[in-house]
Amino acid sequence: MVESIITIAVAGLLAGFIFSMPIAGPISILITSNALKGRLRYCILVSMGSFIADFTYVFIAVFGLTKLYSFYKPAIPYIFAVGSLFFFYLGYRIIRTKIDIENLEDKSHLTEKIQKKEKGAFYTGFMINFLNPTLFIGVLTSSFFVISLIASLGMNTGGLAGKMDQNVKEISKIEGKKVDNSKVLSIEQFDSFQKLKGKGHQQDETIYPAYFHLIISVCYAFFISFGSILWFYLLSFMIVRYRQQINIKIISVFIKSLGIVLCLFGLFFGYMSARMFITL
Repeated sequence: MVESIITIAVAGLLAGFIFSMPIAGPISILITSNALKGRLRYCILVSMGSFIADFTYVFIAVFGLTKLYSFYKPAIPYIFAVGSLFFFYLGYRIIRTKIDIENLEDKSHLTEKIQKKEKGAFYTGFMINFLNPTLFIGVLTSSFFVISLIASLGMNTGGLAGKMDQNVKEISKIEGKKVDNSKVLSIEQFDSFQKLKGKGHQQDETIYPAYFHLIISVCYAFFISFGSILWFYLLSFMIVRYRQQINIKIISVFIKSLGIVLCLFGLFFGYMSARMFITL
C-alpha cells in the first residue's frame, strides 16, 4: 500500500506541475499579468484559491462521486453564463491596468485599495476554476490518462486505475447521446486512451481495505493540486524577479493582450451558455 501511495503522489505532483504549464489558461493569464506588476503575494493567493477548486474536482473525479455530476450537469449553462461575466470583468480590469514599475518596490505604494485586491485574490483564484465547467471533464480525462499510463508501465496504482475506468464509463452514460452536441464536454476523447490498456497493462487483483480508496484518492487530488501551485509559484517568482529587465511598454502591451484573451474566454463561455440554453 505504501508503494502505491508513493507512486500516486509522485505521478500526481508531476502531472499537476506539467499540465499547469500552458499559459493559455485563465489562472495562468491572471497570475502572469499580476506577476508582471510585481504582485507575488497576489499570485500566490490566486494559486491557493485555485488549489481548492482543483482539489475538489480531482477528488470527485478519482474517488468516483460521479453521481454528483448528474446534479452538476443541469447547472452547466448557468455556470457558463456567470463565468462569462466573471472573465469579462477580470479581462476588463487587466486591460485598464496602468503599470508603474518604479513604485512597485515601494511599500508605501501599497495602498488600502491594493491590499483589498490581495485579500480577494484567493476568492478570485477559486472562482476562476469553479466557474469553468470544462474543468471537471478535463480533470477526469487527464487523471484517466496519467493513472492508466503508470498502470500500463507496471506500477502499483492501488486499484485506482480500475476505478478510473469505471468512473469514465459512468460519466459517459450520464452524458448519453447529448455528448455529440457539445465538443467541449465530449467524452469521446477518452477512446484514444484505451490504447494504454494494451499488452503492458496488468490487472491489479490486490484486495485493499475499504478505506484505502479514500486515502489514495485524497493523496492523488492533493499532490496534483500541489504540483499546480508549485508551477504557478515558480512562474510568478521568475516573472517578478526579472520583469524590470523588460521594457515597460512591452510589459504593458503584453498585460493588455492577456486581458483581451481573458475577455475571449468570456465570449466563448457566453457562446456555450447561449448554445446550451437554446438546445434545452
